Amino acid sequence: MRFTFVTLFWPLMEGYFGDSILQRAIGKGLLEVDHLNPRDFTTDRHRKVDDTMAGGGAGMVMMPQPLFDTLKHLKEASPRVHILFTTPVGKPFRQSDARRLAKKEHVAFVSGRYEGIDERVVETWADECFSIGDYILTGGELPSLVMADAISRIVPGVLGNADSLAAESFESHLLEAPAFTKPKVFHNLSIPSELLKGNHSKINALKKTMALSKTKYFRPERYLKFTQRESDEKSIY
Repeated sequence: MRFTFVTLFWPLMEGYFGDSILQRAIGKGLLEVDHLNPRDFTTDRHRKVDDTMAGGGAGMVMMPQPLFDTLKHLKEASPRVHILFTTPVGKPFRQSDARRLAKKEHVAFVSGRYEGIDERVVETWADECFSIGDYILTGGELPSLVMADAISRIVPGVLGNADSLAAESFESHLLEAPAFTKPKVFHNLSIPSELLKGNHSKINALKKTMALSKTKYFRPERYLKFTQRESDEKSIY
């Protein structure tokens, strides 16, 4: 899996791949990470990449020429690249998107800055546009890293224990059950005793009960989807 980050501020992102799971994945050749800076493609002698908003308004907008030429260069070098734009108006990024995108061989993330990107760039080059939430950030670098991280974990071999993916939150409509470790008692708080008895059928039943309770409390809309799916599956039989 290859990731290309189109950003004005690669130093903000580079360190994320310098440690832990993603660093090991790069070392094993499972992930490849590179970047392109639109300033390197601008025709402006001052390396300018932004200008005032057409029609008036506060803030600056990333101009079309630098990004057009950046993405043209990228597409010519890698015709099968799948180009994603990070934008507050994009569709919400979901775990299902991460699973789907993990099957691509090359994904590029275009990170906007200022008041956004000239829409003609988006209309011409975007394969998909994503948002990671209903809030505004100073740039698209963090959303790009969030999506790259989520996608990376699904690439075969990246996680040490691939079986852990199956039980994670959002793999079904349920959130993942609470997790515990040693010691058995900490500050007078105990691990649920059933988790310590070695009866795996009872452990699984308890984990499902805890996952149901957690989902119902924190994400009631997902709980309703889960119960509806369970009801639909029972009605088939």
